[in-house]
Amino acid sequence: MSLEIRAICINDNNKPKEIHPERWISFDKQYHITHVYYHPNQGIQGVELKEVKLTEEDHPYESYRLDRFGILKEDIEKFKELMKLCTDLNDFDINKLIEQEIVEYL
Repeated sequence: MSLEIRAICINDNNKPKEIHPERWISFDKQYHITHVYYHPNQGIQGVELKEVKLTEEDHPYESYRLDRFGILKEDIEKFKELMKLCTDLNDFDINKLIEQEIVEYL
């Protein structure tokens, strides 16, 4: 099963110089999250998007920071399901991550 979660970019500031402008996100634009990652070295959650993909050229960046996106309120439960499906998060308290990182977008 493949889930795609609607998300609105709420922060496109401070684009890392390593990321090509064509692969950067735009404020207030809707995207679809397809995977959620936890980056233990940085202590942040990242997401993969359907519409734009980071490549090896964007190294060291592999995903977009989750806190750059607001999740539509009606999609929060669906987003929790996606997080459960992402095996990288198996050892983490998903509800705690959601409390810390998820911004509801109304």
